[in-house]
Amino acid sequence: MKTPLLKTSLLAATFLMALPFVSCKKENTTTDTEEVADDQNDEKFDDTDAEGDSEFVVKAAEINMDEIALGKLAQTKGTAASVKDLGKMMVAEHTKALEELKTLAMAKNISIPESPTEDSKETLTKFQEKKTADFDKDYADKMVEGHKDAISAFEKAATDASDADIRNWATKMLPGLRLHLQHAEEVRDGLK
Repeated sequence: MKTPLLKTSLLAATFLMALPFVSCKKENTTTDTEEVADDQNDEKFDDTDAEGDSEFVVKAAEINMDEIALGKLAQTKGTAASVKDLGKMMVAEHTKALEELKTLAMAKNISIPESPTEDSKETLTKFQEKKTADFDKDYADKMVEGHKDAISAFEKAATDASDADIRNWATKMLPGLRLHLQHAEEVRDGLK
């Protein structure tokens, strides 16, 4: 018959022997929503064309979520009325575009990020930490740069996407993106 002290000692010894096998390193348990969507799409589509289409749809979702998050921030942190108005426009129009994209993605069985990606979160954090004096100019610059990149991606999808509905949606979005770029350039130039 083992005494309570002996049981406790055996339990402690077992714990101490197992301790070297326990990692003290804190593992990153967050998963990037863009990676999750890409992995899900890779499992669904073995066709290279369909994979390319799904990559564009995932990127388009990320672009829209970026513009929405930064636009909301611009409405609260921006000091110039033109920056606040630009932010308001971005939230309204990119929210609408994201809703359309969600419907399209669902119809095509394409997984998209359900929340902002790690890159989006990092960008938002950088802008949240900006000094108020720098925010307006940096936000306008980001909108110009971001919309140039978006236009390039959408132009490519409008001609190269294998799915006609995705090509048509990308084509439909281009005039609005070009208008956003023009507006962002006007805001940026007005801040100088």
